[in-house]
Amino acid sequence: MNSGDASMDAHTPVVLELLAQEAPPGRFEELLWTARQDDLTAEQFGRLEHAVRLALDVRAAADQRRRREASLASLVATARDLAYQPDLDSLLNVITGHSRRLLDFDMAYVSLRLPQGGSYVHRSDGETTALSEGLSLRRGLGLGEQAQGRQAPFWTSDYLTDDRFPHSAEIDAVVGAEGLRAILAVPMTHGDVVVGALYGAARQRRHFTPDEVGLLRSFADMAAAAIEATRRADRLRAELAEVREAAARTDTALACTRLVARTQSEFADRVLGGAEPHDIVRAVGDALDGTLVLRDASGQILACTGELPRLDEAVAVKALVDSHAAGAPIAVTDTVWATHVTTGVAGPCVLLFQARTPLTEEGRQLLYSTGQAVALVLLLRHSVSAAAGPARDEYLDDLLASTPQSSRRLSARARRLGIDPAGRHVVLVLRPEGGRQGEAAVWASSYAYRHGGLKTVSGELLVLLLPGTDASAAARAASNELSPLLGHAVSAGAAGPAQDLVSVGKLYQEARRCLDTLVALGGIGGTASASDLGFLGLLLSDERDAGAFITTAVGAVIDYDAQRGTDLVQTLEAYFTSGGSPTRAAQQLHVHTNTVSRRLDRITELLGPDWQQPGGALEIQLALRLHRARGAIYPGTGR
Repeated sequence: MNSGDASMDAHTPVVLELLAQEAPPGRFEELLWTARQDDLTAEQFGRLEHAVRLALDVRAAADQRRRREASLASLVATARDLAYQPDLDSLLNVITGHSRRLLDFDMAYVSLRLPQGGSYVHRSDGETTALSEGLSLRRGLGLGEQAQGRQAPFWTSDYLTDDRFPHSAEIDAVVGAEGLRAILAVPMTHGDVVVGALYGAARQRRHFTPDEVGLLRSFADMAAAAIEATRRADRLRAELAEVREAAARTDTALACTRLVARTQSEFADRVLGGAEPHDIVRAVGDALDGTLVLRDASGQILACTGELPRLDEAVAVKALVDSHAAGAPIAVTDTVWATHVTTGVAGPCVLLFQARTPLTEEGRQLLYSTGQAVALVLLLRHSVSAAAGPARDEYLDDLLASTPQSSRRLSARARRLGIDPAGRHVVLVLRPEGGRQGEAAVWASSYAYRHGGLKTVSGELLVLLLPGTDASAAARAASNELSPLLGHAVSAGAAGPAQDLVSVGKLYQEARRCLDTLVALGGIGGTASASDLGFLGLLLSDERDAGAFITTAVGAVIDYDAQRGTDLVQTLEAYFTSGGSPTRAAQQLHVHTNTVSRRLDRITELLGPDWQQPGGALEIQLALRLHRARGAIYPGTGR
């Protein structure tokens, strides 16, 4: 063996060792350089060089295989990430992020197809400006459109200088702003459907290898499948939400239907059980979760569960008419609904409802049924009142008669008519000032029945006997309800309360005298009892209760003097005797004028600011005279 063969044999194992060590290519080049220094023939050096080249090829193949394995592993990991994204935006974030890292791009972005053609950039990763996302890509312009149209990858090493495809000024502006040069676009397809395009871009010139192109294409196909799956899931979720919403509406409608049926059954029970309109209104107001108000055509509220926004009277009347014509509830405002309440024998009413939530069809049906139930209650009340009317009218006529009657017999008849003989009652005498006596009589029957009392008609007068103790308040309430219904004034006289049924006749006469006095004084359309007429009431009352008159007029001053030992009553008398002059009153009382002024201020606090007005001053002077006279007749009794 010569020296060349020995050198050749020495270098060959080194090639294998370098290959086994995965040495970098430079080590192989060093081996060749060393071999050139040895005594090798050209043939021997050629064989060594061939061996080195084969080793480098093996090494390159191994590197390529490792890169493919790493790429496939990355694809598998990416596939897992793609499978667990909750929505499309999250999925596109994963797609752009993974594709950028997969091939070491400076920037990656995704464009999605539009139904009408063209596409738009939906998501990007690695951008330095805010210009890319939302960028519209017109059909046929740019790399992505070329890739989608051909359904094949399309790339360029320098985008702005490449004239192989049509450019767009908008796209070129974004590419220039981002400083991009090399761009690779691959279509994202799922079956025959082109979903969009996936882009990888570098900010320097770059030639993409077939392996890189193929890897991004595989990733794009996986991304397209994930996008379509996410879209299907979104559609399914939307359909499921619609189904659930429809089911919820069905459940709500079913619940409302059951509520309507149950409430209608309760209506029947309540009506047959003698319920009042406010009972039904309150129950339905709770069921419909809103405010319910029953009012008549004149605006008088008959029952309610709360207050409604103020409505113009013409609007309310129009709502009543329109609801009657439509045979169903109608919307008055965005939140207020109306339904008519018509009995055919009494004035029409309207049921107004303010909903806190939109009123459903079932709610409108329930509102309409409520109107019918209230109308039925009003009709039954009218029927009962009409049926019992003659007997009740006759009994009241007997109470008003001046002939003596047995108290026990009157009490027995009262119990049969549902009147409490031991209760306290007031008597009202009402006179409509503009006719329409028939309508007034019908109203009186209904009003007496609603308040548990009696009514009769005496000429042009309506006479009511009602449970209560405040005759003045009862007269005002009755007049305020009847006057708007008739459209003209109603005057009323009142008396009471009666201690027993035998005294009702005397109270009737007193009420008539109060009415006559009220009219004679020009108070047509007003109401008055003996207490309202002051000293005139003292003259008109059968009881002649001077003590009550004194107490009403100056009782507070008398009590103050009795409790504190002051002289306010004496000061009042001196003030009136001196013609309303504090100075002359002070001289008469032998005190300082300031003392009289302070006493008068105290009297104002006790009697109110209007005590010096002519009417009040007259009653106070009369009360003071009566008080002094009673003191002279009954000395030492105080009040």
